[in-house]
Amino acid sequence: MVKGIFFDLGGTLVSYHQVQRVHVPLLLEAANRLGAHDVSAIKKAYATAVEETTERYAPLDYYLHRDFFGDTFHRCCELMETAVTPEISAWYQEEHLSRLRDCLVLKPDCHATLRTMKSRGLYLSVVSNIDSDMLEPIIARDGLHEYLDHWTSSETAQSCKPHARFFEMCLAKSGLAAEEVLFVGDSPEHDIDGAARVGMKTALILNEGIEPPLQSGRARATPDYVVHSLSSLLELVPG
Repeated sequence: MVKGIFFDLGGTLVSYHQVQRVHVPLLLEAANRLGAHDVSAIKKAYATAVEETTERYAPLDYYLHRDFFGDTFHRCCELMETAVTPEISAWYQEEHLSRLRDCLVLKPDCHATLRTMKSRGLYLSVVSNIDSDMLEPIIARDGLHEYLDHWTSSETAQSCKPHARFFEMCLAKSGLAAEEVLFVGDSPEHDIDGAARVGMKTALILNEGIEPPLQSGRARATPDYVVHSLSSLLELVPG
């Protein structure tokens, strides 16, 4: 019997739909500051940098996402044969954090779904592969603390999904056994594969037209459920 729901954050409770509208202008602004003006070359270099950095980071048990995005930006600049000054690097990191955080907005059915789950006596948690300076402000801004029993960033856990330590730490916080938890996330690799390996039930939430970020192709587990909205999860848990 399911007694608790653990949620991923990005792509699950909040939407990625605005990310490209924010990220591409930031990347172009950074490139302009560095004297690079070939838009197609910039986009191609960044796509390659993301692939390379993802492949390098994927095997790691733990990393800070600010380091991931910083290394991706630096690799992009290397591919464009453009030197990055410390000032531009610091500016990019700060702007990336601020703009990305601001564009991650709650899915329309988030509050109503969490409220109903809470009324059913379910333990609710967020288990997110982002740094604390991203997670904590979003939880506060969107009032998620009203429904959640706890929330944990990978920075707090010193572990990143899909590695077992992160899931096990959150299970210990909840007092629940793995088989009593349904893990909901958009990433086959980080959420579904990782949660399944520690014995949780899993639900993959699909976002039309958006692929989950930072996938290296290592996922192997098949989700127990596939859903297209948060509200449809209510059919899977006790009333």
